[in-house]
Amino acid sequence: MDLNDPSLYLNRELSLIEFHRRVLEQAHDKRIPLLERVRFLCISCTNLDEFFEVRVATIRFQLSIPGANPWPDGLSPAEVLTRIRSKCLALVREQYRCWNEELIPALREEGIRVLTRDSWNAKQRRWLQSYVEEQLLPVLSPLGLDPAHPFPRILNKSLNVAVRLRGKDAFGREAGIALVRAPRSLPRVIRLPPEVAGGPNDFVFLSGILQAHVDMLFPGMQVKGAYPFRVTRNSELLVDEDDVENLAHALKDELYERGFADAVRLEVSASCPRTMVRFLTSHFELGDSEVYRCDGPVNLNRVMAIYDMVDLPHLKFTPFTPRILPTGVLSGGNLFEHLGRHDVLLHHPFDSFATVIEFMRQAATDPQVLAIKQTLYRTGKQSPLVAYLIDAARAGKDVTVVVEVRARFDEEANIALANRLQEAGVQVVYGVVGYKTHSKMMLVVRREADKLRRYVHLSTGNYHQGTAAAYTDIGLLTAHREIGEDVSKLFQQMSGLGPVIKLKRLLQSPFTLLRGLLEKIAREAEHVKAGRRGRIIAKMNSLSEPTVIQALYEASRAGVQIDLCVRGLCSLKPGVPGASETITVRSIVGRFLEHSRVYYFLNDGDEELYCSSADWMDRNLLRRVETCFPILDPELRARVFREELEIYLADNTQAWVLNSDGSYERAQPGDEEPQSAQSTLLSTT
Repeated sequence: MDLNDPSLYLNRELSLIEFHRRVLEQAHDKRIPLLERVRFLCISCTNLDEFFEVRVATIRFQLSIPGANPWPDGLSPAEVLTRIRSKCLALVREQYRCWNEELIPALREEGIRVLTRDSWNAKQRRWLQSYVEEQLLPVLSPLGLDPAHPFPRILNKSLNVAVRLRGKDAFGREAGIALVRAPRSLPRVIRLPPEVAGGPNDFVFLSGILQAHVDMLFPGMQVKGAYPFRVTRNSELLVDEDDVENLAHALKDELYERGFADAVRLEVSASCPRTMVRFLTSHFELGDSEVYRCDGPVNLNRVMAIYDMVDLPHLKFTPFTPRILPTGVLSGGNLFEHLGRHDVLLHHPFDSFATVIEFMRQAATDPQVLAIKQTLYRTGKQSPLVAYLIDAARAGKDVTVVVEVRARFDEEANIALANRLQEAGVQVVYGVVGYKTHSKMMLVVRREADKLRRYVHLSTGNYHQGTAAAYTDIGLLTAHREIGEDVSKLFQQMSGLGPVIKLKRLLQSPFTLLRGLLEKIAREAEHVKAGRRGRIIAKMNSLSEPTVIQALYEASRAGVQIDLCVRGLCSLKPGVPGASETITVRSIVGRFLEHSRVYYFLNDGDEELYCSSADWMDRNLLRRVETCFPILDPELRARVFREELEIYLADNTQAWVLNSDGSYERAQPGDEEPQSAQSTLLSTT
């Protein structure tokens, strides 16, 4: 069988939509606390927003390139867009069906009511009218469309209302269509006060308030209809990095324009008439195939506010306290002394991120520490790590930070972060021209007995407290000499100019990681062909790089058992006779977002296990700076194997098994004992 045969590959975009569907299935699952189901619904909506902003926008751009066929599955951009349309229509219908028919009734039973206009009583109507007069009208600027007031620029994903009017205004102008932009300064979900609510948790959508009171904006005219809409725009930033003197300044200019880039989707209320839809699509230069009708609020993801405002613990996941490793590190223990004897493995969120913060705190305050270097991709607001970096610089230590200003949707925050660090005397590097710096590394250089010793933190996840509590990731703290030397060389490479470096322990994109993976996959095949033992187990977010997939197919043909845990998109087809009969693929969707990348190779008993910042995608392996680090300590390696691979392969409640046709089936316990990997890990904290 020709391994280039398009029938052996699943389209990456269609596979990604399947992941969004699996997230939505969590909103249907009655075993999950009710407000967590609401949260999963909102996550599926925001995921779909980003899919249109990035993936659909990219495919639409490819339509303008003659003969573009960027996928190994053989589908043209036009064919992919057609299939995306079909799948997304079904997904949107299911999102609103879940909200209207499942979640709203279930919330009502718990005393949480989302009140629509037809259910407001007289007292509530009076309060809402006062709210409009006192809070809403002063900040609204309705725009009547005429030759002097042309169709305005509509900000990406902002809530707007198109109003159809009849009559004449104060200047004698014939009314037609007006636009009302919901003020960004007001919440999209409003809690009714106790004196007018039927209970402590009664809510109203701002869009409903606008629709019900829009006539107050146009006195003397007749409102014939008010229709909420939302436009989604291309959010990819295109900066020619070779043709700018300052990347941060160039990105800053692009960021403003991103909110008004080409439209890719129009969401309208289900009741919006075709004439109004045609009016809107003509101004956004969209066709009927880019219109999505919503049987409810067009900004359904804003329901997340209810999750945040309702304090009913029994409707949310039970809180847990993560472990502090190593024991005593937060109560005066010297982390450098501990690392001099033992590596420390952190499995977030089950192990606390506080250990990483303490590592930086001790580095910033220890007079023996001479230098600190770190990569930052996403950090979050008010990061204590950033504060300690600044403290270290002000204390006279040499501090270098590689800030990736091109981290999608965090560009503005990272530019501000870079400026803040520079003002404190930190040497800031913007990464490598043409390559995003996605690796997660921290290096501390400490003087000990007239010698310098390197201490390192490597991770699969970002230096971000929020995601460390919500994503599964592996972090390694070590004083291993060769790993420290490798990390030091990587920082030198990113901040300076020079040839490709040779590393002793780490693999690196874009230079050695892809080649190293292909060699290790082929080695497993050779072991099996020679009658020895071979096995591959890998866990990652996405798998689409064609040469890796072909290598896995070749290994499967040789008889290597390959088990993959791929959370999101997967272009490999498992179980295809003559190509992938020994390959299984599963996806775990649960309370925490699976984010770890772990690669295991049996190697005839001489096991190798790596953790990495990189997925098996062409962007990670060819167009990003990524790191892949080994777990050398046998006990820690066994722990990672158990916690990140073994129990995930045994999961029969939160796992979805990929079929060769691209569909997923939820694993069922059957006669076996139900097992959930995340629940098992939580039980050990």
